[in-house]
Amino acid sequence: MPNDKPLKPDDFPVEVEGEKLVTADGKPIAKAKTPAIAEDIADRLNEDDYRKGMDRWSA
Repeated sequence: MPNDKPLKPDDFPVEVEGEKLVTADGKPIAKAKTPAIAEDIADRLNEDDYRKGMDRWSA
């Protein structure tokens, strides 16, 4: 499931389907070794996107 394109703001929030990470519209972007790892990755990506959004508004 290789995807060399960077994530865009419209791709968030990233969601988890088992071991797969998918964009907000359901497109697969990655596969983790376990569902727990997938959840951790999604949480980190979503938190980073949220912080970037807050930084844009606070500037």
